[in-house]
Amino acid sequence: MKNVPMRSCVITKERCEKKNLLRIVRTPEGNIEVDETGKKNGRGAYLKKDIEVINKARQSKILEKILMTEIPDSVYDLMLEKIN
Repeated sequence: MKNVPMRSCVITKERCEKKNLLRIVRTPEGNIEVDETGKKNGRGAYLKKDIEVINKARQSKILEKILMTEIPDSVYDLMLEKIN
């Protein structure tokens, strides 16, 4: 049986398969990106692919705390696009 990578959503604290999560990464250059490969270099955080979860992350600014930088609204908009 193949090992399925599990990660925790920073909002719900739920452990999910990586494919059910979005990875947001702060690259070494300081850019914030939605990492579709799951392999980009940098500090990452996972969010469940759920509109409510992404909106909650935007309101609570939890990604800003975890990634230690400001997150532009365009990144949240991109996340919402990716799950629709």
